Parts: sequence; C-alpha cells; structure tokens
Amino acid sequence: MSEIEIITTPSLGDTSYLLVSGDEAALVDPQRDSWGLMESCTSRGVGIRYVLETHVHNDYVSGALEVRAATGATVAGPARAPYAFAHLPLAEDDEIVVGDVTVRAMETPGHTAEHTSYLVFDDTRMAPTAVFTGGSMLVGSAGRTDLSGDDRTEELARAQFRSLRRLSLLPDATRVLPTHGAGSSCAAGPVSGDRTTTVGAERRTNPSLTIQDEEGFVSRRLSGLPPYPAYYRYMAPINRSGPQVLGGPPTLRPLTPSIVEGLVGGGAHVIDGRDRRTFAAGHLPGALCDELDDRFASLVGEVVPFGARLVLVLPEPEGEAAEEALMQLLRIGYENIAGYLAGGVGAWQAAGRPLRSFRTADAPELAGHIAERRVLDVRPERPEGGIPGTLAVPLTELPRRLGELPREREIWTVCGSGRRATIAASLLDRVGIPVTAVVSGGVGDLMAHA
Repeated sequence: MSEIEIITTPSLGDTSYLLVSGDEAALVDPQRDSWGLMESCTSRGVGIRYVLETHVHNDYVSGALEVRAATGATVAGPARAPYAFAHLPLAEDDEIVVGDVTVRAMETPGHTAEHTSYLVFDDTRMAPTAVFTGGSMLVGSAGRTDLSGDDRTEELARAQFRSLRRLSLLPDATRVLPTHGAGSSCAAGPVSGDRTTTVGAERRTNPSLTIQDEEGFVSRRLSGLPPYPAYYRYMAPINRSGPQVLGGPPTLRPLTPSIVEGLVGGGAHVIDGRDRRTFAAGHLPGALCDELDDRFASLVGEVVPFGARLVLVLPEPEGEAAEEALMQLLRIGYENIAGYLAGGVGAWQAAGRPLRSFRTADAPELAGHIAERRVLDVRPERPEGGIPGTLAVPLTELPRRLGELPREREIWTVCGSGRRATIAASLLDRVGIPVTAVVSGGVGDLMAHA
C-alpha cells in the first residue's frame, strides 16, 4: 500500500505530493525549497527515487533539479516537454515503479501542451487509487489555457475539454490530487479551498465538467480571465532550461544605511514588508509597500521588474522575516537580492536619512465623497462594474501607466481590501503624485454606501 503526503505552499496556491511505498518515494511537482522534506525522508529511511513533473510550470521555479542534486533521484516528466536537461520522458501509458506502487502516465494536454497526469495503482489488476492532475482537473475548476500565448489558447482550451472528459471517466472513488488550488493564478475560475477531491465529486459539481458542449467550454476559456502576474512569462523558460541549483537555503545579508543608499542609487528596488499603516507613516523614499504574508512574493512579481536588484525592509523579528521573504522570492525566480536593511527604518532615521509618508483612510471616509475625489481602482478585475467616474488601472499594469495619471490633485487608491491600494499608493508616492491609500475596506464597501 502507498501513502501520499500533501505539501502545500499557500503563498502560491500550489500543492506538491510525496508518494511513499516502503522505503521508496516519488515527489510530484516540488517547490524549489524542498530541503526540509528531503531531510525528513532521509531521517525516516525513505529514498526519493523519482521527481515527477506534470508540466512545465508557469507560476514557480521547479525544485526538481534541487532534489536530484541532493538525492540522485531521476527527474521524470512529460515526453513532449522540451526540457534542456537529462530526464526520463513519460508518454501515454509509460510506467514507473515506486516500491510496490505503479505510476502510469496519462497525457492530458490543455493547461499546457505537454501536460501529463499520473495514475497511481497499488495493484495494476485493480482500478487506480489516485491521479495526480497537476493543472488539468482542479477542485471545482480547471487550469487556465492561455499561459502559452494567445495564438495557442483556443487549441489548448479544446485539448483541456477533452482531457477533463478523459479524467472524468475514472472511477468515482479515485482521489484527485491537483497541483494548483485556491490562491493560484493558474486556475481558470474560482477554486475550492479543499486541496484534494475525488473524480465522483468533481463529476457532480465541477463547472468545467458540467459544461457538456465543447464550444461553450472554449468560449468561457477565451474570455473573462483575470490577468496573471507579470513574472509568469519568465517561469517556463527557466524551468525548460533548468534553474540554478542552490544546494540549500541561502541567507540574506544585513545591510547598513550607507550600503542601502548606494544600492538604491544604483537602481535597486526597496521592498518594505511592514504593515501598510506603519509603512505609510514613514518609509524610505521610493520604497514599495508589500506586507510580508502569504501573498508577498506574488505581488512583488506583479509590479517589480523580473531580475531587478532588491533590498528588503522587514518587520520584526528580522531574522525570521528575512528567511520567509527570501524563500518566497526564490520560489518565483527573484534571486538578485542584495540583503535587508539591518535595524529597519529606525536605523535609517538614526543615520540622518530622510523618510517619506502619505495619508491613509478607511473606506467610510471616502464613501459619500467620491464625486469630490479623484479615485484610482487597482483591482485585477472589476466584477461590480466599478464606481462611475473612477480611474481603473489594474495593479499589474500600473508601473508602466503611471505617466497617464493626472498630477494636479490628490489621488485616492482603492481595491477590494486595501492591500493592492497601498502598493499602488507607494508607486504613486515614488513618482511624487499626492496620494491617499484606502487601507481598510474597498470598492464593495464604497458601492454599498453609494
């Protein structure tokens, strides 16, 4: 019998899996920072024999080569994946054996052209007990099909329709173990908070399966999708060529104010992970506000150029915060991190350096006065249609569209909850546009009071 361990990465909305049978294991769609998991396997006397990739990932840097370098595991993946490194290609019905378990490839193109799912058999004479579905069948949804470019979206949407139907023919009790879940921009629509499901449950309730008409399915896949983070376009090329092997968790260097000043003068971006109100009250000139929580790195990836030199300002305790921020950034390929400002804003002030600030407000303070204010809505989409008379620029587009904004009067930034509004306010503040950030509440609250 096999055991399947679930390893979630909330910051990306993704899940990896460790399939264990006896003293052998296969690790499915691992994150880059899998070092702790490998140590755990070693301490338990379990050897990772294979790393299985369901597809060339668009939302994170794969940990496959990290695991191979540390354990000698064989990297196996879709036969149609154009990997530039040595790997075991798996086509339809190809099998590998892990302990007493057989894993069989099932080609399920759609999310990407090469996408492959993997059936798990405790006994090949019986039905599969589980299927690793990657970005094909998700819990309550399916993987989006537009990440390979507009010219391939329709082709892949049709392929996804057929792949989902194939998966739905598996026995009801088959466990469905997707890689993408709630919080991932790889999903084509709302995803359940549950990480796993069964084929029977999805056949009954998944909207992607209840649409029986291929043309209707394709039509939905060609419109209405929210924008995905800008960094996505860099992930697949990195994963195809093979990312740099780090060999273990790196550490961040503490920096003095004078070193930070020099780095900023050389074009480095300052990312401040403190809470939004504290940031607004006083921050380094030009700094970007991005609270250090599960969404930290993905929001950096929306507005900071890929490959940019980064300096971090961190909340207390700085050591733990540095470790968390670094791991999140490395997962999405932001490796050019100079370090963090030791002592934070207090050290900066003590060294005689200036701070900037901007006003904050709660949604009720703006409600009832919208007609008198210039309001900028930075939500990824405008599901309620937006507030009449407001400017609308999705946050991911804002850095390149700052020149379009008027500068003669103050702008109030809003989103759904205050998170993106504060990031937007820091971008406006950086270029000298007077701004107030609505840091609590958002457009829904404002429309309720309209």
